[in-house]
Amino acid sequence: MIRVANAPCSWGVIENIAGERITYETVLNEIHSTGYSGTELGDWGFMPTDPAQLTAELAQRQLTLLGSWVSVQLHDAAQHAQSVADAVQTARLLAAVGGSASVIVLGNDPYGDPFRSGLSGRVRPEHSLSEARWRVFVAGATQVARAVQQETGLRTVFHHHIGTWVETPAETQMLLERTDPDLLGLCFDTGHWTFAGGDAVAGLRQHAGRIWHVHFKDCHPAVARQAREQAWDGPTAVGHGVFCELGRGQVDFPAVLATLTDIGYTGWIVVEQDVLPGMGTPLESARRNRAYLHSIGL
Repeated sequence: MIRVANAPCSWGVIENIAGERITYETVLNEIHSTGYSGTELGDWGFMPTDPAQLTAELAQRQLTLLGSWVSVQLHDAAQHAQSVADAVQTARLLAAVGGSASVIVLGNDPYGDPFRSGLSGRVRPEHSLSEARWRVFVAGATQVARAVQQETGLRTVFHHHIGTWVETPAETQMLLERTDPDLLGLCFDTGHWTFAGGDAVAGLRQHAGRIWHVHFKDCHPAVARQAREQAWDGPTAVGHGVFCELGRGQVDFPAVLATLTDIGYTGWIVVEQDVLPGMGTPLESARRNRAYLHSIGL
């Protein structure tokens, strides 16, 4: 049975972007109070990294820890060892607290590359990695996923993401074609896929065999259009609300849910409404997002 979680990025804990943050206790309390069953970890150090303490905090709120994003630098061979270390460190915490079903959600640092961040939502084929750099990228992804599996037994999924070297549907396909389907799965994010120019239902069907984790995120078409016209970078688009509340954008979530059922997906759905630190009304958005999901049968 599909279960529904939310993530700290919906409260402005978003891939190491600086800014004033609320406490992890508040985030966990509000995830629980708005009707979600699980959470991802958020940036390393935001929640307790002691397994016993984190287990107690989650149990108090009846929440499951199901995964964690890990920022890596797969396009740079000199950073592969650090990427492995960061992923394994996180995986050990996940395995101890969340158990063997937890996943590492791997992605290049989303807003750390000014060139690709500046092309968010506007990537063309000529902006993609060269064949030589693809080989480096794939070697890094494989190295990380294998180390996570060998050290902790956990699976790794790759997250296509705006502002990174794997943003578009075409780039996602290239990565999947070059990696071992038994070693590296896909975290399919409906909002990032849509902002990058893809159709979420078509993407789910195309990659059904590799989808081990799913993020539910909407994409506001008017904001996305403005982002492209004004050449906003990733954080600027997020700050203007390109990833809006569920049901208020262009993602057809009833069709997405029907497709997940058709392809036999039984993992977690994680709501992510990316906001910058201090932005929006996370508690109210989480409540409305959960009510929307109830309305479509989740």
